[in-house]
Amino acid sequence: MSRHPILKWAQRSDKIYLTVDLADAKDVKLKLEPDGKFIFSAVKDGCDFVVDLELFDKVNVEESKYVVGPRNISYIIIKAESNWWPRLIKQEGKTPAFLKADWDKWVDEDEENGKPNWYLDLEPFMFFFNLLDFILLMSSCSFECSEVVGGGAPGGMDFDGMDFSVSWKVMQQCETGLSSIFTSEKLLM
Repeated sequence: MSRHPILKWAQRSDKIYLTVDLADAKDVKLKLEPDGKFIFSAVKDGCDFVVDLELFDKVNVEESKYVVGPRNISYIIIKAESNWWPRLIKQEGKTPAFLKADWDKWVDEDEENGKPNWYLDLEPFMFFFNLLDFILLMSSCSFECSEVVGGGAPGGMDFDGMDFSVSWKVMQQCETGLSSIFTSEKLLM
């Protein structure tokens, strides 16, 4: 009986990235047909692995390329027509369990040529948003932390009154802005 290897995929307008996640595969056979038929077979540890898919649309077999590596088989499939497919396979409905998105290579249609359009509109302001975030975090942190670390008022810090047992938690709170990690009785929640 044959099994299905994990297939990861991502796309661009002109190509499909297809990765067969099967380490140490032996006797690898790949077949790609112009109408979009994709067939894969291999053996690993005496077990047969097979995939037989009808891709969403036609492909350019001559331009498509693959590499059989020690950890996986990578295939770059060139589309016959440059357009975005709504899914990898023709079959509608529930996607087969062995077919997964390749989030390492995934790009949304509006991000193909760089950053998304909404981000480009906000980019000039991002520095100021980040700066404002930092200022608000530091200002809220300085009041909450001053009671524990023994100072912050004019005249310097009072090292005699500093409680070092919670200083690490204070630093974490100041960095992340989360006051819920404190367990000290000196802090009011």
